[in-house]
Amino acid sequence: MDLLYMVIYAVAVLGALLGAVTYTILFERKVIGYMQVRNGPNRHGLWGMMQTIADVTKLLMKEDIIPRGADRTIFIMAPVIAFAPAFMVFAVISWSENLYAADLNIGVLYFLGVSSMTMLGVLMGGWSSNNKYSLLGAIRGVSQMISYELPLVLSILGIVILAGSLNLRDIVFFQAEIGMWFIIPQFLGFVIYMISAIAELNRSPFDLPEAESELVSGYHTEYSGFRFAFFMLAEYTYAIAIAAFATTLFLGGWLGPAFLPGVVWFLLKMCLFMFVWFWLRATLPRARVDKLMQFCWKVLIPLALLNIVITAILKVGMGW
Repeated sequence: MDLLYMVIYAVAVLGALLGAVTYTILFERKVIGYMQVRNGPNRHGLWGMMQTIADVTKLLMKEDIIPRGADRTIFIMAPVIAFAPAFMVFAVISWSENLYAADLNIGVLYFLGVSSMTMLGVLMGGWSSNNKYSLLGAIRGVSQMISYELPLVLSILGIVILAGSLNLRDIVFFQAEIGMWFIIPQFLGFVIYMISAIAELNRSPFDLPEAESELVSGYHTEYSGFRFAFFMLAEYTYAIAIAAFATTLFLGGWLGPAFLPGVVWFLLKMCLFMFVWFWLRATLPRARVDKLMQFCWKVLIPLALLNIVITAILKVGMGW
C-alpha cells in the first residue's frame, strides 16, 4: 500500500507540475508585459490562456536534431538528468499538515543534495553537443551554480539552528509554536536566499549561462524540439521547487488563517515568491559575469556567515 501511495502521489505531482509550469510561463509573460506597458500573449484562447499550450505543441512537433559530432548517449540523457532531480525534491515538500509524501528527518539535506544534481545535466548538455559555445555556456553555468550553492546553504543554516531540526515539517511546526514566521528573525538569511536562488536558477539578472557574448543560447544551443522543451521544463520545475522550499522555511508553509485550507495558503505564498522573481526580471539589466562572481564570494558568503553568528547569539539570548 505504501508503494501504491507513492506511485499515485508521484503521478499526481507530475501532472500538477506540467500544468503549473505551463501557466507559470504564461503568468511570467503577462506580468513582464504589464510592467513593460505591452499586452503580452493575447491571441490563443481567452486572454491568451492557450498561448503556452500552443508553444509547447509547436516544440513537440519540431524535428529532433542530434549533431553529427555529438556524444549521442550523453546528449540524449542530459535533459532527463537536468529534470529528474528538480522533480525528485518534491518528495519532501509538505503542501499542508496532512498532504505530503515523505517525512524525512533530513529533509533539508535531501532537498539541497538532490537539487544540486541538476547542474550535471547542464554540463552534460553543453559538453556532449560538440559545440565550443555550448561548452562555454555550460562551464559558466556550472561555475555560477556551484558558487551560489554556498550562500544558499549558509542562509538556511540559521533556520536549522533556531528550529533544531532538518525536518521540513518540524520547521513549520516550530514556527507555529513560537507564533512567528522565520522571515522575521531571519530576514538577512531570507534576502541572501532570494538572491542566491535567482542565481542558482540562472534567471535574470543572473542568466549568464545563455552566453550573451557569443550570441547563442548557451548550453542548450544544439537542442531542438522536445529535448529543448525538457530543459525549459527542468528550469521552471526547479523554480517552483525553490519557491516551495522558501515558503516552508521562511513563510510558515501551510500556516495561515483558518478561513482558507492550508494548501491554498501554501500555493499563495509560492505565487508571491514567483511574482517577485518575474518583477526582478522585468526591472533589472543582466549582470556582468565577473561582478556576479565577486558579489557571491565577497558579499553574500560573508553576510551568510555573519547571519549564522547572529542567529546563534539570538538562540542563546531568546532561549529557543
